[in-house]
Amino acid sequence: MSSFGFYRVAAACPQLKLADPAFNAGVTLDLMQQASENETDILVFPELSLTGYTCQDLFFQKVLLSSVLESLKVVVSASGTLFSGLVFVGVPLIVDDQIFNCAVAIQKGTILGIVPKSYLPNYKEFYDARFFAPAATAQSNSVNLWGQNIPFGTDLLFVSPDHKGVGIGVEICEDLWVPIPPSCVQAIHGAHILLNLSASNETVAKANYRRQLVLNQSARCIAAYVYAAAGSGESSNDLVFGGHCLIAENGSLLAEGKRFQRESSCLYADVDVEHLIFERTLKTSFGDGVLYSGAGGKQSFRRIPCTFSKRNPKGKLFRSIDPHPFVPSQSHQLQERCEEIFQIQTAALVRRLETVNPPKVAIGVSGGLDSTLALLVLCKAFDQLGWPRERICALTMPGFGTSSRTKNNATLLMEKLRTPYKTIDIRPLAFEEMRALGHSPFGIPLESHTVESLSEEFRNVPPERLNDLVFENIQARLRTNLLMNSGFVIGTGDLSELALGWCTYNADHMSMYNPNVSIPKTLVKFLVRWAAENEFEEPVRSILLDIVATEISPELLPTNHTGQIQSTEATVGPYELHDFFLYHLMRYGTSPRKIFFLALQTQFDRKYSPEEIQKWLQVFLKRFFNNQFKRSCLPDGPKVGSVSLSPRGDWRMPSDASSAAWLNDLAQFPIEPMNEL
Repeated sequence: MSSFGFYRVAAACPQLKLADPAFNAGVTLDLMQQASENETDILVFPELSLTGYTCQDLFFQKVLLSSVLESLKVVVSASGTLFSGLVFVGVPLIVDDQIFNCAVAIQKGTILGIVPKSYLPNYKEFYDARFFAPAATAQSNSVNLWGQNIPFGTDLLFVSPDHKGVGIGVEICEDLWVPIPPSCVQAIHGAHILLNLSASNETVAKANYRRQLVLNQSARCIAAYVYAAAGSGESSNDLVFGGHCLIAENGSLLAEGKRFQRESSCLYADVDVEHLIFERTLKTSFGDGVLYSGAGGKQSFRRIPCTFSKRNPKGKLFRSIDPHPFVPSQSHQLQERCEEIFQIQTAALVRRLETVNPPKVAIGVSGGLDSTLALLVLCKAFDQLGWPRERICALTMPGFGTSSRTKNNATLLMEKLRTPYKTIDIRPLAFEEMRALGHSPFGIPLESHTVESLSEEFRNVPPERLNDLVFENIQARLRTNLLMNSGFVIGTGDLSELALGWCTYNADHMSMYNPNVSIPKTLVKFLVRWAAENEFEEPVRSILLDIVATEISPELLPTNHTGQIQSTEATVGPYELHDFFLYHLMRYGTSPRKIFFLALQTQFDRKYSPEEIQKWLQVFLKRFFNNQFKRSCLPDGPKVGSVSLSPRGDWRMPSDASSAAWLNDLAQFPIEPMNEL
């Protein structure tokens, strides 16, 4: 286990020989050796892995039952030196004069506990009840093997007290397929990692159903779920087994094995127990399960201690860390996501507009990404309401930093969308306000200048002197003032800007409704591109695509003599990094040093150095804490995804909180090269 709450799990699929426990024990040891080399914490074998699941009436034969005990002893003995993690193998075992289908937990030369199968399928191709007894019929709660008294029963949880009490629950094949699986009860009593020793046969489309079953159970239980299935070594009298191994975490598929392999294999993944614990604490209804009667009621579980060795906390993970967690990587998923978000935005805005029914709806259009998306949503909302677009009052308000590209795109877009608009040059208004305040922008006195001459003078200001917050805020607030006096104002700012505080208080920070409020910048770009390719025809499509290709800028500072515009990302950092930081901080409460570790697991380190990633993470943390006062008084807007900063919904935070502890946490992760496994 790494120090970041990751546990490496493996689902083994051995190529066994039916009714040959000695051979199967040898294959088991080989896979244990492989798992050990990969620093695995928990290794799971299929159902009845030391005999095979399809032995049928051979399970009654003394030779097989005696042989499997000898082979189990070999595995237990070898585990003392071969594999330090926790391993589960499947065996038939006589207890109370009945044969039980069991999962045996082994660690460091000792059997920690034995869990019998609860539910026995006895329909269609399954005849489990012919050979085995259900767990409920057992009288004993322990078994004596080789002089050791071993806990036996379905009330066992394997818990590591040294590692935040991580719990492991076990069920066997059919246990998962019933209405209330044992793993549900195990989860609400402290199992974070659920294991299934299975021998599920293959039929057409069954793999899809099985996959969904595992994913749904991991989501319902807010747990990791490791499913190890019997492979092609099982009998094919009437059944075929494909070795369909799966590892899921809270509804997401981390790894899936290839079916119908002819060689033994192990499927690996690192599951994040820290994230699972955070999710359970956040969703208070999870713990309510113990309050109710039936299978979800309070039960007495025996907690069996187990231990895990610490791995190098900077090693490479056996899981993919998405560098763009807000943006689906699969094209079809991205298309579906964009369409759904656009519909959510539109539906929310329609509901607010039909309630208020304003005579005019005002929106500022700059030619940038955010205002473009908001304008597209507004037009669709008007179409759904059956309102004429003449009720839209669109303003484009060029200032001292406006480029010809964005100005032209804003104007063309409004024309082609048939949206009435006005162009208001805010420079004279800003000039008069600065003169009234006695403010000299960049140290330039205003007395000897006109608006036009001042604009020309700005071109000669050295880049290092282009730093004037009053100059920027005056323009931003003038624009908002004009909008507020023009109608019901539609906001355009996005989630990423709110997280960073990259907005002017009571300027672009304020509106009467904001459809973009919970959409991160990385997703805004994809939404505009999606709209261009799916919702609009030429020439609107070309305009939208050019807006997507334009550098992100507030365009409040003047362009230099080469025409270079003010760059947002050069000032506050790359949005793809900030959105990554925001997602993990908000979605899972992840510590800064773990966020940094996860960022290094992505392809970011090929684009940004570790020093750059750390630098921008520090910037993010400082800005996130320092700008909560802006988020504490946000206007309404729809929650779109799992991360939102609305003070009425997802995020309540004191505006005076200090970022010191978070920055100190990040400082505890020194920059060193990542180790490859």
